[in-house]
Amino acid sequence: MAEIKKILFPVDFTASSEKVLPYVQLFADKLGAKVALIHVVRGAEEFAGFEMGAAWYSSFEKELIDGAEKAMTRFVEENGLSDADTAVLVGNAGEEIVKYADDNGVDMIIMGTHGRKGLEKIMFGSVAAEVVKKAKCPVLTVNPFK
Repeated sequence: MAEIKKILFPVDFTASSEKVLPYVQLFADKLGAKVALIHVVRGAEEFAGFEMGAAWYSSFEKELIDGAEKAMTRFVEENGLSDADTAVLVGNAGEEIVKYADDNGVDMIIMGTHGRKGLEKIMFGSVAAEVVKKAKCPVLTVNPFK
């Protein structure tokens, strides 16, 4: 029988994360599972080839990481998640989510499908689709707008 003892919840600190959170809490409560929250800051390599380029992006990457760490602390405090593990990672979001799950014994990933629109989707692709394809554990996707 499958056991789910650790649930990974990738967050982006938008209203979408707030709307997916009740599903994470429901599963964690019902299964007695621990929750891990991660946020992935895009790495400079994702901007190679753009007009401003990776060097421009690298110049303020530390500020983005610091901002994400503060946002994570605020998200945890505002939502009563003090028992959750947290991490802020840098790189391709889909790859980093799957790698974190593999490296940290995650039994299930619960994440939003909040689709990006237009050019941004074409440039960065769908994080949820990548995670569903590559994760070794079950992935529950939640459309926060339905």
